[in-house]
Formats: sequence, structure tokens, C-alpha cells
Amino acid sequence: MTVYIVIGVVVLLLLWFIMGYNKLVHGKNKVEEAFSTMDVYMKKRFDLIPNLVETVKGYAKHESETLEKVIAARNAAGNARNMEERMQNEAVLNGAMRNIFALAENYPDLKANQNFMDLQGQLKKAEEDIANSRKFYNAVVRDFNNMVMTIPTNVIASLFHFEKQAMFEVADAAERENVQVKF
Repeated sequence: MTVYIVIGVVVLLLLWFIMGYNKLVHGKNKVEEAFSTMDVYMKKRFDLIPNLVETVKGYAKHESETLEKVIAARNAAGNARNMEERMQNEAVLNGAMRNIFALAENYPDLKANQNFMDLQGQLKKAEEDIANSRKFYNAVVRDFNNMVMTIPTNVIASLFHFEKQAMFEVADAAERENVQVKF
């Protein structure tokens, strides 16, 4: 009789182990899927930036330094080798994009240009999509990190080297500040 109890306990432990491992694999795959979805939206924005820069160049030829920074930030974001580097470069790109729209404020003709307005609208939509995908990514990462850090799945996670994933956070202190609106 005790043999059956031991076999039953072993089978239950084995089932618990398999279920915990599978849960971690599913969580890891969801994190990767969420990042890939966010990456698709960032790529869409990435593709729109050269058109926006070219439109602004026509109006603001002497603002080339600002425009070059936008292109450099775009290229750095596109050439990132891993998720953490991509997240850091995206924060720099966000700041550069704010600068280009601030630059546009100094050129009333540019603000009225239909190409600029269309591009700005497309970028606004892309930014909204990116923001939503970042929220989803962070929610999936939170759930995965909870599995990695809590008992009993943390035992399985440590055995198979499942590690906490980084949240997508605002890296730039300037992005955390409130926008100043003055009349």
C-alpha cells in the first residue's frame, strides 16, 4: 500500500513540475510575442520618420542638427541588438521626436503643410499603438515575473534559468516632467 502512495506522490510531483514548466514556457512566449507586437508598431514609426524629416527639412534647412539627431536616434533604435538596448534607444528616439515637433512650432507654414499634417497624424496613431502595446507588454512581463519570483514556480524557473524580464519604462527624466502650457 505504501508503494502506491509513494508512486502517487511521485506522479503528482511530476505533474506539478511539468505544469509549472509549461506555464513558464507559455509566459516566456507571451513576453516575446508582446515585445514583437510592440516592435512592429515601432517599425511602423521608424518607417515614417524619414518622410517627416524630409518634409521638415524643406522648411527648416538651418535646423539640420535637430534633424540629424532624429535620424541618428532612429538608426540607433533600429540597430539595437537586444530588448534592453532597444528600450533605451527608443527613449532617446522619443525625445528626438518631441524636438522635431517643437521645431515645427517655429514654422507656421510647416504646421499648415498637408504632408506634414498627414505624417503627424500617422505618427500620432503609431505612438498610440506603441503606448498600448507597451502597456500590454508590461502586463505580460509582470505576470511572467510573478511566476518566476513566486513559490512554487520559482523553483522550476531557477532550475531552467527562466529570468525576470525588464519592463518597458520611461528612461529619460525629461519625459517624466509635466508639459508646460503657457498662454
